[in-house]
This record gives sequence, C-alpha cells and structure tokens, in this order.
Amino acid sequence: MSIALGWADWLSLFAHFLALSLLAVGGAITTAPDMHRYLVDEKHWLTDPQFSASIAIAQAAPGPNVLFIALLGWNVGLNAGGIGTALLGMAVTMIGIMLPSTTLTYLAARWGHANRELRAVRAFKQGLAPIVIGLLVATGWILATGSGYGLQHWPVWAIAIATALIVWRTRVHLLWLLGAGALLGAWGWV
Repeated sequence: MSIALGWADWLSLFAHFLALSLLAVGGAITTAPDMHRYLVDEKHWLTDPQFSASIAIAQAAPGPNVLFIALLGWNVGLNAGGIGTALLGMAVTMIGIMLPSTTLTYLAARWGHANRELRAVRAFKQGLAPIVIGLLVATGWILATGSGYGLQHWPVWAIAIATALIVWRTRVHLLWLLGAGALLGAWGWV
C-alpha cells in the first residue's frame, strides 16, 4: 500500500492523537476504535490487517501497553514512503498520544502536592479514593464473572475477600498470598 502524505496530513495525524490522549482514560488502548475509524475508514492510511497486526504485535511484545501507537505510526509512515517517514510517523503518533496526558498529569500532581493543605485538594483526594476502589471492584467483577466465576463459586470469592482484607489490614506481602492462592488452586480446593 502506498499513500502520499503532505505536511497538513502529518499535522492532522498529530492533532488527532493529541485529542485522543485526553480521552484515553484507562490507557491508549481504549481509544483504538476511534483510531481505527480515523486511520482505516476515514483516511485509508492503513488497512484492516495492518491495524490489527499493529495492536497484536505490540500487545504480544514485552513493554508498555502504548507500544501499539508507535506501530500504528510506523505503518502509516511506511505506507507513505520508507524508513525515514516510518520514523516520522512513529514520532508523530507517540508524541501526540503522550504529550497532553503526561503534561496534564505532571502539572496536576505538582499543583496538588503544592496545595495539599487546601480543603478542596484534600476533599478531592478523599472523594477519589472510593471511586478508584469502586472501579477496581467493578473491573474485578467483570473479569471474574466473564471468566465463569459466578457467585456459585463462593470459595473463590471468599479467598478474594480474605486476601483483600489481609493486604489492607496487615503487612503480609501480596506475593505470599498469591503463592497461597496458587497452592489452593493446584490442590484443587478452588
């Protein structure tokens, strides 16, 4: 596949990934459907197999989850020319996806730390804790019930609750509890 990209196209690609960066709550992978719409359906800069292969290869490789963004940019650049444009595509997409969210996180963390004594900052942090815990519980619930561990598997749920309480209330290291859970599973008790 061969495409021609001008500077306006590269700027458009950069701007699109800048916008997606601020929408990527839960990681860049959550914006993959819009990336597919933009790169494959709208701009035709990638084919379906190229898009899918970029995500599959990056997810199989060790390293951060965001590697698929670099591969998407690399493939757009390869389609537009050669190694030079592939490196440009990789840089454009990675900087676009990383710059806004990283900058926002850095500035918010600095401001929050500098103003940690403000009532609003303390209230925000205290209010955020139950939300984070709720999201973690919801994620765990979805993963567990999607894997076939409904409430009829009460020993698994009992172990999960006991482990959470032990980690929360004691100094027992999580790896010991994971090892204990592995032994219970190996012995067929759960």
